[in-house]
Amino acid sequence: MSTAEPALGPGRVIRELFVSSRPVSWINTAYPFAAAYLLTTRQIDATLVIGTLFFLIPYNLAMYGINDVFDYESDLRNPRKGGAHGAVLDRRMHAITLWAAGLSCVPFVVYLAIVGSPLSWLVLALSLFFVVFYSAPPLRLKERPFADSVTSSIHFFSPAVYGLVLAGATWTWQLGLIILAFALWGVASHAFGAVQDVVADREAGISSIATARGARWTVRFALTCYALSGLVMLGTAWPGPLAAIAAIPYLVAVWPYRAIRDADAERATVGWRRFLWINQFAGFVVTLLLIWWWILTA
Repeated sequence: MSTAEPALGPGRVIRELFVSSRPVSWINTAYPFAAAYLLTTRQIDATLVIGTLFFLIPYNLAMYGINDVFDYESDLRNPRKGGAHGAVLDRRMHAITLWAAGLSCVPFVVYLAIVGSPLSWLVLALSLFFVVFYSAPPLRLKERPFADSVTSSIHFFSPAVYGLVLAGATWTWQLGLIILAFALWGVASHAFGAVQDVVADREAGISSIATARGARWTVRFALTCYALSGLVMLGTAWPGPLAAIAAIPYLVAVWPYRAIRDADAERATVGWRRFLWINQFAGFVVTLLLIWWWILTA
C-alpha cells in the first residue's frame, strides 16, 4: 500500500523556499553590494535599500533555488543536504521554486534598471546570467571544471562591482585589486566546497573542479587562491593591507585537508562548517577596515 505524500501547503512551500535560499549565506551577497554602494555615494537612499534587499533574498533564492532544482539527483545521494547546505527539494517544488525565483527578482530588477545606466544594466545582466546558467542547461557551468569555481566567484563579487558601477565609482588600480582579491576568495571557497561532494557528484555523473582534478589537488588549489587573495590585498590603499589578516583563518581551516583522498573527501565537510563561521570573522574585520577607511577619507 502506497503512502500519500504530505500536502504541499503554503507553510511547507515557504519553508522549503527559505531553506533552499541558504539564509546563512544571504549576507555574502547583500553586504558586498551595500558596502560598495554606500562607500561610494556616502548616503542612504532608496536604491541602497532596494538593492540590498534584492541581493539579500531574491538573488539568493534564484542562485540556490535553481541549483537545488537541477542538482536534485545529486542531492538525493548527498547526506549533508537539507539545512544550511541547501534543500533536497520535493519534486513538486521544482516548478514553484523556479517561478518564485524569477517573480521575486522582477520588481527589483525593473527598479534597478530605471535608476541605473547602460553599464550598470550590463553588469547586472551578466551577474544574473551567471546565476541562472551556473546550474541550468544548456550551459550548466557548474559542470565545467574551473569555469565552475570562476562562475561561483562571480556570484559573490559581482554584487560589489554592480554597486560600484551603479553608484558611479571612480575606478583605480587599488580598487581593482580589492575586486581581484574578492574573486580569488570566491574561487577558493567554491573549490574547497566542491571537495566534500566528490563521491556524490561522481555517482550522479556530475563534473566539477574536484571530480576532474581530485580532492587533494583541489584543496591545494584552494589554499593557493586563499593565500593569493591575502597577498593581493597588500597592494591596496591603507588600511586595505590589513584585510590580508582575514585570509589566515581560511588557510588554517583548509590546511588539514591538503592530503585528503577522494574516497574520504566527505571529511572536508567539517572544514566547510568552520568556513561558514570564519565568514563572520572575516566580515567583522572587513567592516572595521571599511569604517576606518570612511573616516580617513571623510
